[in-house]
Amino acid sequence: MKSFAGKTLRWEWREGVIELTLDHAPANEIGSAMLAELEQFVAASGALAPETSVCIISSARKSVFSAGADLRELYRGAAPLPEKERLAGIRNFLERIHVVLNALDAAPFVIIAAVHGVCFGGGLELALACDIIIADKMARFAFPELRLGLIPGFGGIPRLKRDLGNAFVRDLLFTGRTVNATRAQAVGLVAQLAGEGQALRVARSTAAQITKFDAVTRAAAKKFIKPVPHDELRREIDLFCELFARPAVMAALKKFIEDSGPMPYLP
Repeated sequence: MKSFAGKTLRWEWREGVIELTLDHAPANEIGSAMLAELEQFVAASGALAPETSVCIISSARKSVFSAGADLRELYRGAAPLPEKERLAGIRNFLERIHVVLNALDAAPFVIIAAVHGVCFGGGLELALACDIIIADKMARFAFPELRLGLIPGFGGIPRLKRDLGNAFVRDLLFTGRTVNATRAQAVGLVAQLAGEGQALRVARSTAAQITKFDAVTRAAAKKFIKPVPHDELRREIDLFCELFARPAVMAALKKFIEDSGPMPYLP
């Protein structure tokens, strides 16, 4: 068995299956610390790829898979900087997270997201880089970014367009509304619906089935049916940075971090 335990996540490899567990209080926000550990994970999983059939990504947090990007860190890091440095910093972060998610998207093994609770913004974008989303019936999905004057920046729109019809993509994006697991399965976002608290168990059962088949064929099939939309992903970064340069965005982020509610990430 091979394993790693960091400050925001941990993983272990056993008999061809990697289990990656997000565990960053309070809501698995993806900031600089988690990004650095995801980069370490991608490097390690790449080295293990020849021996790996499946990777399962889940959360140790009770009510959340991931609430998305760490907006508090984003604002506090960007606010004191001149505009040019601010934009350079956000572009660097986006390019790094795109490298991570593109690597997961194109990995030669199957990646399963076992989702429970909140799966919003960057958390949904992480799930979309996976091959199969298994969600318990209490899972909720949303892209609330427009209320901040932004679009999803971790590759969400190109991947959602690749996998689903544009009508659902526009509804999710323009309204910012939460979609429950039942509707998410009905439109094809969720592959399997599990009972409350059972997503990881179902993911492990699915992984056991996947490991029975030929690895070379599996990798070839994934590459064929799931092309990475590189051109659109690059354009997304450019558009995000263009929108981020507007004063309205910093004002919206400031309002967000000053929200004293227990779950300000809810739309």
